[in-house]
Amino acid sequence: MSKSIENDDAKCRLDKWLWSARFFKTRSLATAAIETGKVHVDGDRVKPAKEVHIGQVIHIRNRDFEIEVNVLALSNIRRGSPEAALLYTETQASISKREHAKVTGEGEHAIRERGTGRPTKRQQRDIKKFTGGMGFEP
Repeated sequence: MSKSIENDDAKCRLDKWLWSARFFKTRSLATAAIETGKVHVDGDRVKPAKEVHIGQVIHIRNRDFEIEVNVLALSNIRRGSPEAALLYTETQASISKREHAKVTGEGEHAIRERGTGRPTKRQQRDIKKFTGGMGFEP
């Protein structure tokens, strides 16, 4: 580990750690995720001011990703991505789960091409013309 990470404070809030480890762009986003139950520490739902300790397991569920990490170091300062990556390691179970989701396309159920969902206004007119006015009803 770099010398700059080792000399940080021995105490670190969970929301600050998530922000400094670059899981969230702002501290307020990290706080909101914690308060809505998207972050668990050692399997328990916690508050944003919870003190993080080295060796704890943090489970983070977000719209874009789901990850479980082990805390390796503490930091109250947001640094570059290479230094932020030194604060944690992803668990083996989390890595395999992400790989499985990538192969099966689990997280892509909400992605669709334009026009494949609800009919557009033009398609609604065509449906009404084809069915004689007995088409799509909003």
